[in-house]
Amino acid sequence: MNDNFKKARELKEFLTLQEKNTLSDLACFSHAAQRRKGEPHGENEYRQAFSTDADRILNSMAFTRYIDKTQVFSLIKNDHLTHRVLHVQLVSRVARTIGRYLSLNQDLIEAASLGHDIGHAPFGHDGETFLSKLTHAHGAGHFHHNLQSIQFLDRIEKQGQGLNLSLQTMDAIVCHNGEAHSKHLIPDRNRSLADFDAMVRAVKAKSVCNEIPMTMEGCVVRMADTISYIGRDLEDAIRLGIVARDQVPKDCKEILGQTNGTIVFNLVTDLIHNSLDQPYIGFSKPVSQALKELKGFNYKYIYKNPVIKRHLSSIEEIFKYLFERYLSDLEQGQQSSDIFKKFLNGMAQGYKEDHTPPEIVRDFISGMTDSYFIRQAPPHLTPEYIDNV
Repeated sequence: MNDNFKKARELKEFLTLQEKNTLSDLACFSHAAQRRKGEPHGENEYRQAFSTDADRILNSMAFTRYIDKTQVFSLIKNDHLTHRVLHVQLVSRVARTIGRYLSLNQDLIEAASLGHDIGHAPFGHDGETFLSKLTHAHGAGHFHHNLQSIQFLDRIEKQGQGLNLSLQTMDAIVCHNGEAHSKHLIPDRNRSLADFDAMVRAVKAKSVCNEIPMTMEGCVVRMADTISYIGRDLEDAIRLGIVARDQVPKDCKEILGQTNGTIVFNLVTDLIHNSLDQPYIGFSKPVSQALKELKGFNYKYIYKNPVIKRHLSSIEEIFKYLFERYLSDLEQGQQSSDIFKKFLNGMAQGYKEDHTPPEIVRDFISGMTDSYFIRQAPPHLTPEYIDNV
């Protein structure tokens, strides 16, 4: 055996023993990771399974595109607004902190956190809504960014070969729904790869994806998603003058605070305290109710605020235009089209055979950054960036 391989094996055995001695019985141990395909050099690998997943996601093409993806606010010239690339790092940090105190697998938490939003279309949830109308109308099912995250990581990366991520990482990504409100989350354990694939197929036919993760780590990521955006979005809205800090509901101020730092601290502390030695991840009743009220406030005064929606007036038209254009290019075999040159060129034959033209168009458009999406638009639909709302 090569000396380096021997050293790698010894390092991995040390980490495995460390997991055995430090992780909770409720945690997902690295040796439990399941993959679609075997790992030919896995026996010579010093990294554990979920650490490998995190590295693969971090080095993927899709992760690189996070840098120019909308979180909430689009087309506004302000360098201090949160973008998707920062949000996923905040989720990872918050979730790993929770996982550390609950003695859960931080590698699994990190991998799922980094990958959970990779499938977001240009222009965030608005883009997701626009694209879903088109995919559904063309027989490609509803568009869900969490399912699309798995589509990129499992079917598109490495020119259609996929990253061969573990079941547990993919499951946590699909089930991360941070928009849903949950006081407690109990893992839906013992899900197999076949069960996972069946779940994905079923969700495509639904307008809402609200499946429960199979691991405690997945439940932590789902809760951390909410914790990471709720106060941060509020701060961005205050910075833009959309809301004022004194508008935050009284109970929310008293229980959670009215600044992002205080809100995150109180939510994380409460979640850890109420989840210690429990078979679930959850908040206390008062904190859960205050969080629900704060979500309602954000939705009414921030996410659904017509002041920020008016800047997106032409974005839906661009989605329609590009979807029809690329669909026509595919059907007519227009090899000069970007969907051939920038997406299908070099793609594995298996991907081309397994996907319909509308599904291929969905994959191409949803992978675009905001700026690339705008560059594909015809001049008469090109939106302008504004200095403030």
